[in-house]
Amino acid sequence: MKLLRKILDDVAPHFEKGGKLHDYEAFYEAPDTLLFTPSSVSKGKSHVRDAIDLKRMMITVVVALIPCVFMAVYNTGYQANLAIAGGAQPLDDFNTAIYGLLGFAHDPSSLIACLAYGACYFVPVFLVTFIVGGHIEMLFAVVRKHEVNEGFLVTGFLFPLICPPTIPLWQVAAGIAFGVIVGKEIFGGTGMNVLNPALTGRAFLFFAYPAQISGDQVWTAVEADGFSGATWLSRSFNEVGEFTTSVASFPTGGELAWWDAFVGFMPGSMGETSAICCLIGAAVLLLTRVGAWETMLAVTVGTVVTALFLNGFVEGGVFGTSVENPMFHVPWYWHMVLGGWAFGAVFMATDPVSSAYTSKGRLWYGFLIGVLVVLIRVVNPAYPEGMMLAILFMNLFAPLFDHFVVQANIKRRNARYAA
Repeated sequence: MKLLRKILDDVAPHFEKGGKLHDYEAFYEAPDTLLFTPSSVSKGKSHVRDAIDLKRMMITVVVALIPCVFMAVYNTGYQANLAIAGGAQPLDDFNTAIYGLLGFAHDPSSLIACLAYGACYFVPVFLVTFIVGGHIEMLFAVVRKHEVNEGFLVTGFLFPLICPPTIPLWQVAAGIAFGVIVGKEIFGGTGMNVLNPALTGRAFLFFAYPAQISGDQVWTAVEADGFSGATWLSRSFNEVGEFTTSVASFPTGGELAWWDAFVGFMPGSMGETSAICCLIGAAVLLLTRVGAWETMLAVTVGTVVTALFLNGFVEGGVFGTSVENPMFHVPWYWHMVLGGWAFGAVFMATDPVSSAYTSKGRLWYGFLIGVLVVLIRVVNPAYPEGMMLAILFMNLFAPLFDHFVVQANIKRRNARYAA
């Protein structure tokens, strides 16, 4: 680190005011502030200083994401090695060759083997995200002549975690570029965006390439007859339209226990499968007060209330025996461990920029996300996810919630202190 610090100090004069590369200062500032503490800090008594700033806040979110990153790497390798051990063939010859050079066998019981094979898929997606998105961020900083903000640090971690392991790298580049430019920069940059940039990029890929990013693909890094059936969320129903956790179409076969889904041992987008890892991240965000507990609680309440309401329609015979949509049978506790519900509730819905600011506004914002995600999953069985669109839709209404809350406070205050 001392050598790296010396190299950055040596080239610094070229990027400072009067230097030949001053116009491109953002390209120096980005790695410098990312790796080291800024050298210019407030020291005067007139300044209000706090232990938290934008960089520390972003780093805290990254720390909360570490369990999800670990599970993304491990589960990607585990699902692939499990299928390969059952007779499936590896999907990517290049990644398999790299894996072979490491000297590992496709052993699903080996932690190192699963991590190594999973890293062959996760790391390239992660690197492309930061290389493309980071340079776009620096380019806008150069054009607008302002400092590079640390806002992309979290986006760069979130985006790979909500992508399937089999996604082509050129789609990763296109998705993160769209998310950063359209989702954030056209609104003015960090702190000005209306939509969550990572989800914006994911939504772009979903609608631009629906056959590869959604539908009935299992998203496991193997190829075998019958293995590209469907995800657990879209196939958790038997022939008579009742909710079941037995999906025999997978080569691994058998039944998906709730605990396995809670831990994350199932196919899906790389970082979204493990609810327990998301809970660990939620604990970090809540203890450091970086994440809003009101939003997380409200999303949970909205999901439980809506799921119970729709379950009651079927069990109470409101629709008689003509119910053709099996999603009405899904219990609320299964909604929370399937798909991206847990990841979205903890890391996406609580985005401090695109969510509501006021406490009451967060309650309404989160509650309606919980309602919408269940409605999207249930009412439209062709689209069995819903968390992404529910959050993006409520991002648009978050300022409206804050407006009504503030106006109500003003009205009560005027009535209280009226002459």
